[in-house]
Amino acid sequence: MSGILWVNLIAFIAVTAYAVSLFVYLIRTRMAYIKLGRKVEYDRNVKERLHNIWIHVFGQKKLLKDKKSGVMHVLFFYGFILVQFGAIDFIIKGMKKGAHLPFGPLYPAFTFFQEIVTLVILIAVFMAFYRRYIEKLVRLKRNFKAGLVLIFIGGLMLSVLLGNGMSLVWHQHTPSWTEPVASLIAVSFSGMGETAAAVVFYVAWWVHLLILLTFLVYVPQSKHAHLIAGPANVYFNRLEKPGKLTPIDFEDETQETFGVGKIEEFTQLQLIDLYACVECGRCTNMCPATGTGKMLSPMDLIVKMRDHLTNHGAAVTRQNPWVPAFAFSHTLGNRIAKGAAQGGADESILAYVDYHPSLIGEVITEKEIWACTTCRNCEDQCPVMNEHVEKIIDLRRYLVLTEGRMDSDAQRAMTNIERQGNPWGLNRREKENWRSAREDVMIPTVKELAKAGEEFEYLFWVGSMGSFDNRSQKIALSFARLLNEAGVKFAILGNKEKNSGDTPRRLGNEFLFQELASHNIAEFEHAGVKKIVTIDPHAYNIFKNEYKDFGLKAEVVHHTELLVQLVKEGRLQPQYEVNERITFHDSCYLGRYNEVYDPPREILKRIPGVTLVEMERNRENGMCCGAGGGLMWMEEETGHRINAARTEQALEVKPSVISSGCPYCLTMLSDGTKAKEVEDLVKTYDVAELLEKAVFGEKKEALS
Repeated sequence: MSGILWVNLIAFIAVTAYAVSLFVYLIRTRMAYIKLGRKVEYDRNVKERLHNIWIHVFGQKKLLKDKKSGVMHVLFFYGFILVQFGAIDFIIKGMKKGAHLPFGPLYPAFTFFQEIVTLVILIAVFMAFYRRYIEKLVRLKRNFKAGLVLIFIGGLMLSVLLGNGMSLVWHQHTPSWTEPVASLIAVSFSGMGETAAAVVFYVAWWVHLLILLTFLVYVPQSKHAHLIAGPANVYFNRLEKPGKLTPIDFEDETQETFGVGKIEEFTQLQLIDLYACVECGRCTNMCPATGTGKMLSPMDLIVKMRDHLTNHGAAVTRQNPWVPAFAFSHTLGNRIAKGAAQGGADESILAYVDYHPSLIGEVITEKEIWACTTCRNCEDQCPVMNEHVEKIIDLRRYLVLTEGRMDSDAQRAMTNIERQGNPWGLNRREKENWRSAREDVMIPTVKELAKAGEEFEYLFWVGSMGSFDNRSQKIALSFARLLNEAGVKFAILGNKEKNSGDTPRRLGNEFLFQELASHNIAEFEHAGVKKIVTIDPHAYNIFKNEYKDFGLKAEVVHHTELLVQLVKEGRLQPQYEVNERITFHDSCYLGRYNEVYDPPREILKRIPGVTLVEMERNRENGMCCGAGGGLMWMEEETGHRINAARTEQALEVKPSVISSGCPYCLTMLSDGTKAKEVEDLVKTYDVAELLEKAVFGEKKEALS
């Protein structure tokens, strides 16, 4: 080996070792920052977690929800994995003249495959550049950092192609179809001498190496930390039902505060979320709050907390978050770390020693926290499975339980629920009065059936809306009549029915929720309840997924699930025409939370005369009506009304009826049609009401 090659090798080892040491340091600092969070139990269900890796990392399942960017990312992901073999081969070529990976007779096929992969990645780079800077997608940032990565990747691909081409000229190899691009470059520079070709080769070689090592150090310090934190986040993500909230242990006397008021009060898993964020903007793009001009952006929420964690971590651990330190001495994080390490001895950094901005107020505003409808569209879209909603609920819990601060309208609803069991504060003794509105429907209470010595199969949980809201009472009555027709034995709790607790829990009042849950479960057990059916998706979700933490063992079904079963069994026969063009709105708590999309649609499809048309945003991509997260009881003071925006989406498909399976959604959509002044042209009905029309329609409308 010549002296020049020895110098090249020593320089290679030195530069690579330095870059790798910086990379290892950065990973250790980020792990140290994450470990500041609360520890959580880990179930070690390796099989299911590896399955998630297979589906969401290698399968790119969520990325492919957006076909264009999804395909582009698949090209990047697999291309970058495969091209690393070519990078190793290219680096070996620079170590010794004529050297390459020892693939024997397969080497020509290897070089051909690597060139194809390299070209595919270059195509993906151009696609990404076009999407970001020409098409200018709103959700994508267009700052220097975003473009830098494309420059890195493009530079890596071009340098290896140029280097391989120069290698052919240098070693006087004959151009071959196995290296089409390199051969084209070699032919183009065939007049170049061996020495000149060798110089250009090593320039390309060092450019490639330095870009690769710079990228290695850059990754943990940028949004591309998701290359490491993303798979980790997918692996360690909770395996329980998405959206399920973690209870607060009020018996734990060591807790001085409730909820999250400081970044380190999040769990370590929640903090991994922050570094896993891709900043792709998919969450913000689908957020109903963002889309209607509210302060909240799910992506910005995560990014701001990530930056805050980084600075806070620097203060606590005294480790520089940005390296090499000499190049980033001006950054806030490094100045904080330096100030913490020196204890304020240096006056120039004294101001950075006491870094304690409040998480709520300075990092995240209260307007952002209260703008969330908890629809989980953000989480459904997130390719690295970040959980935004639980963090927001934790922040609400701190405001409500620790500081006693919440919106005045929301506070009024909480007080009414606590006193009367409903958000309006209406007399709880009137909760069963709605059943007397129609004489053709039999709706017994548990108490009445017990006196008569009769049993029931289902407890019908009516909820506050079905009991007190005039419009929602019609849904409850239609459903009850259908149960009568099908011969289903059911009962209601009547005046003994309290609030399900969903509204208090989503608004952050965990204490009130747990009181309600304990009372309701005791009432269920006293009544011998084995099955619960409800018209309210919020109650359905909280009974089915969250009451289990407090001992509920009953089976829980939504009324559309029960109705479609009764139709399939022939116990309900939709025989009368309902000549309507219907679009169905998916309730967030029925759809995204519980993946119940088909039952309501199956019912509508079985009704004679119905034409079912889908909105552009439907099923898991459906937009929230604006009532979730307790926002039903709060005024929208910023931007446009969410329900009006959703109604506009429904009107685009020119329906005569907008249908839903949720009394909250129906109320919001009804208000939306009034706001758009189309209430006389477009009606709003629950699926149960439409099925009732089909089962009990006028005889003259019957099909022959």
